[in-house]
Order: sequence, then C-alpha cells, then structure tokens
Amino acid sequence: MPIALVNPPGLPVIDGYHQVSVATGSKQVFIAGQVAWDADGATVGEGDLAAQVEQCYLNISTALAGVGATFADVAKLTVYVVGWTPGKLPLFFDGVTRAAMKLGVTPVPPGTLIGVAALDVPEHLVEIEATAVID
Repeated sequence: MPIALVNPPGLPVIDGYHQVSVATGSKQVFIAGQVAWDADGATVGEGDLAAQVEQCYLNISTALAGVGATFADVAKLTVYVVGWTPGKLPLFFDGVTRAAMKLGVTPVPPGTLIGVAALDVPEHLVEIEATAVID
C-alpha cells in the first residue's frame, strides 16, 4: 500500500479520521466528485443524507476498483454537503459506517468537509471526490 495514515503529535486525534497521509506510490488517481447515483444514473436516497453518503462511498469504491485501487490507496477525500450544519454530522457518519460495513473497510483518510448551497441537481445532498496513489 503506497499510503500511510498518520496522526502527528501535536494535532488532535479524531475517531474515524487521520490528519495526514503519506504517499509513496508512483501514480496519482483523481476521482471526480461522486454523487448518490446508482449505475443507471438514478438518485439513491432522495432526501436521506446518510443513504446518499453511503452511495457516494460505494461509487468511489467502484471507481477505485476500476483502476486497480482500493480505499487503502486513498490519500484524501473532499466532501461537499448541501446546507451543512454540525447537527448533520451523525447522519454523515451513519452513511460512512454503512458503506464501510458493505465494503469491509474503514475509510479514514484525511478529508475536508465543505458546506455548499447546492450541487448539480436539487436531489443531491452530498458529493465526495477522492485522490488516491497507487504503484
């Protein structure tokens, strides 16, 4: 695995999250923002943030597999959530947990969560993009 996840001394340790990733692989993979579409382009979990987060993670996993990678190769995630408030954090983590259970992984690379006014279509509540490094 070309990614090592680290919580350096002097930075807070947060459950389900790492502050730093160190990449040693030779190829970078940039995955476009994934929304809650299924393989046919239908929105999954309309109005349900947890269900949409889960689908985004499943889509990222599919994209990673398509280039011979897994969540272990992800160096960073960027998450965009419509109308973000701290009260939505339990729903976000519920979706991550559900995806982790389905995928058999714990996706905990460094990430940035950004609240936005809207995404591509009104039905989408979250979009997640990933950067991975593979050999």
